[in-house]
Amino acid sequence: MARVPRLVFLRVLVILGLALGSVVFAAAPSAIAAPGPGSPLPSADPFYRYTGPLENLEPGTVLRSRPMTFRTPTLDTPITGTQVLYRTTDQAGDGAVTVATVLRPLTPGPTKLVSYHMAYDALGSKCDPSYTLSGGYANSLNTAEQGVITGYLAAGYTVVAPDYEGEDLEWTIGRQSGYAALDGVRAAQSFLRVPDSTPVGLVGYSGGSVPTQWGAEVAPRYAPELNIVGTAAGGLPVDLSHNLPYIDGSDQWAGVIPALVVAYQRTYDLDVDSFLSTRGKQTSQQVSDECIVEFAGNYPGLTSADMVKPPYSGLLDVPEVVRAVNDNIMGTAGTPRSPLFLAVGNSDAIGDTIMVTGDVVGLAHEYCTRGVDVTYAQYDGHTHGQAFPVFEAQALPYLTERFNGVPTRSNCATIPQGNSLAPMAVP
Repeated sequence: MARVPRLVFLRVLVILGLALGSVVFAAAPSAIAAPGPGSPLPSADPFYRYTGPLENLEPGTVLRSRPMTFRTPTLDTPITGTQVLYRTTDQAGDGAVTVATVLRPLTPGPTKLVSYHMAYDALGSKCDPSYTLSGGYANSLNTAEQGVITGYLAAGYTVVAPDYEGEDLEWTIGRQSGYAALDGVRAAQSFLRVPDSTPVGLVGYSGGSVPTQWGAEVAPRYAPELNIVGTAAGGLPVDLSHNLPYIDGSDQWAGVIPALVVAYQRTYDLDVDSFLSTRGKQTSQQVSDECIVEFAGNYPGLTSADMVKPPYSGLLDVPEVVRAVNDNIMGTAGTPRSPLFLAVGNSDAIGDTIMVTGDVVGLAHEYCTRGVDVTYAQYDGHTHGQAFPVFEAQALPYLTERFNGVPTRSNCATIPQGNSLAPMAVP
């Protein structure tokens, strides 16, 4: 059953990739104008704001909606959809709002819902999926992922793509990303008027693995009514206390270090003046409204030590940073009920240049010990970027088999123990 969708996916992805090469790596009426090129940023768009009380609204409640067209800044498509503003929950358990984009396939059929989590890895609202999928902004990463989404639509899936980082662009924050993903599914089901029993798949790579994996973890408790038939997560940042030393001084990824400081400061209200150096403050400010393709490689050689002032020798010497990191270790929020496909590249002795291979192995092994049905794939010789298309080409057939009730091919029996994911001791 998976063979035809795989071929459709690959053909569409190649065609769209060629069409977008210059850029790259049924809606309800609304009084609010449909978004598109030239639209205001989400941070300046009233559609994204909600000032009413949230405490009495169920998570996933649709607050407003408007039509959109799936496009890039230079290319329109015949695919239309809807943006929905909905109620969700933040990391502290309080009510929050965010937006999801709901896209229907051109060929109608029974609704099978894929929650696709873009790796927008953002600190600025121009990177929000709802904005980029409407043609408001493009970079090589989100354009490539638009090609992947097109593959899912061509295979007959309805796709919901949430702005899972929320209004304040809180990147890598686990539980709230998972809540936003699950509430995006709830909002899509409500808007489409389909039942809770509608089959759902969760998928995401790199930053998109955060809402995917955390969504699968918190779903049994937070959204037990959802019928999640499968989850596919690749290139996972399992424990950032391991990723930070790995990218320390990197030419390609060191810009992630100040970006994480910004995200944690927004979420946990860190007292950054107490530990950031002058350079740390400057770089944090410089990345504070950028997407990962802008900041990741712009600070070659930057180290954690450069970011802090005495008495600290690195960010992981700062107690409040360590507490924030520990709060976001994957595998700590619950046990997934759905079968899992976990994958990661492995290009050197540690990982794929940013993600730590042994951490993903450790997470897969931990889930296996809890009785989760896990299929683990390791792409030896592949960097993080090289592993992306390999993962995506395997994720769609994996989810298609889950939607079709095909038995899994778990390899739990052969997955080694991997790295320990125990939290760091707080200094």
